[in-house]
Parts: sequence; C-alpha cells; structure tokens
Amino acid sequence: MSNINRIAALLAMAESTTNVHEADAFLKKAQQLATNASVDLAMARAQTARKEAREKPISKTIAVGELRQRANKHLIELFIQLGWANDLQMDIAHNSTYVIAYGMPSDIEVTEMLFNSVSTQMVVFGNEWIRSKKWLEDTYFGSKLHKSGYKIPVRKKHTAGTARGAFYAAFIKRVAKRVQEARTEVIKERTKQDNSTNAVISTALVLREKTAEVKDFHKQTSNARGKWSGYSGAGASGKAGKSSLAGTEAGGRAHIGQQQTISSGPKKITS
Repeated sequence: MSNINRIAALLAMAESTTNVHEADAFLKKAQQLATNASVDLAMARAQTARKEAREKPISKTIAVGELRQRANKHLIELFIQLGWANDLQMDIAHNSTYVIAYGMPSDIEVTEMLFNSVSTQMVVFGNEWIRSKKWLEDTYFGSKLHKSGYKIPVRKKHTAGTARGAFYAAFIKRVAKRVQEARTEVIKERTKQDNSTNAVISTALVLREKTAEVKDFHKQTSNARGKWSGYSGAGASGKAGKSSLAGTEAGGRAHIGQQQTISSGPKKITS
C-alpha cells in the first residue's frame, strides 16, 4: 500500500469513529505518516545522483472556495496551516478563492488530501453548531466608530455569521496545533535515530535543503505581490465565547461520515 493510500485510510478511520481520542489519534497519525514520507523522499533525493529519480518542486493552483463567500478566508487559512506542516510555500488569490502551492509533488498531494478531508469536517461541524442555537445571546469583542474618529472595542451579540466565523477560526487553530505536533514528533524521533546510528546525512539537513529548494523555486517562479490579510472578524483572537470553545472542541474531534479524496475536486462550501 502506498503512503498516499495509508494516509487516506487513516483519514477515513478518523472520520468514521465517534470516539474523540481515536479521531485525534488517526488524524495525528496521518500527518506523522505524511511527514515521515516526506523525510524519506528527501533522504532519497539527497543520497542519489540519478537526476531522473529526484523529486523536484512544482507549482499547482488549487481551488478552495467560490466567489464572495465568507468562508473563503477560513478555507485559505486552513490550507496555509496544512501546507506549512508539509513544507509548502503559497500564494493567495486576491479574492481568496484559490491558492498556488509551491513544493514537492508528494507534499502538495498530501496537503490536498488533508485539506479536502479537514475542510469538509470543519463545515459539517460548523453547520451543526449554528443549528444548535447554543450561540444565541453569546457575545464577542467587536468595535465601533467613536465620535473622535477612532474605533473602540465593544461587546456585541453573535449573529449566525459571526458565530460561524468564530467557530471556524478556533477549529483551524486546534487542527493546526495537532498537525504541527505530529510533524514535530516525527522529526524528533527521526533525529534521535540519526544520532543513535551516526547517520551520514541527517534528517535535519535534508529537510533544511528541501525547504531551501522550495523557497528558491517559489522566489524564482512566483509573481505574487502584496500580503494576504487573513481573517480578522469575530473570534480571530480565539476569544469569542461558546463559539470559540465549540470550534476548538470540534477541531479536536475532526471526523465526519464520508471521506473526501484528492480526486473529488473543488467543493461547494458556502458561508
């Protein structure tokens, strides 16, 4: 079974279980396997002189949302977090409907797989939260324009839109933490193995070289200008009451009933 198939199987198990701890373990294992596979490929690239066997950086445009949807910035942020965990560089469309990912083909493929799965989970859980009505009467920190011309912080009641935004923001932060922890654990374990075997080429070295190669490719290839602003609405700080807490909890569960695969294509996700 290929690494991609193993990762897909782990994601399917994460999505089918109703046990919070099992779901967390399966998603974490999927990211660990993705990181390990990347390290193995980097090792192979570093140790072979066969040019045709070397994996080289590519760029790929990946659709994440439709025009004028509030959820787009959250989807972009989720892709960025998963991409960082898999050594990608990214350019963001000005309308937040797509990203251009730069990296090794295998890393881009893994990131797409994780994104298709986790973004679907995020929307499913978000819809459940909005339908629950538990966010009603809850508040978040917003702002209003003072007569002096400055914006001042105020407490506002959630609408369905702000509650969803706070939920998504917290969900993404929790998922980002999990995949980064999984990556760190793999690198730490591989480094320990390197030290115990006095490896000639270390994991740290090949990852640094791969990162540098991808960054150089991005710099030479990208035409992007400006800086992506990201989401700055309700819950961006992670302190938006019940909606933020619910998003964090759902980000820890990360499971749904149906697996989304790489070949499934762009999904229709509305705000």
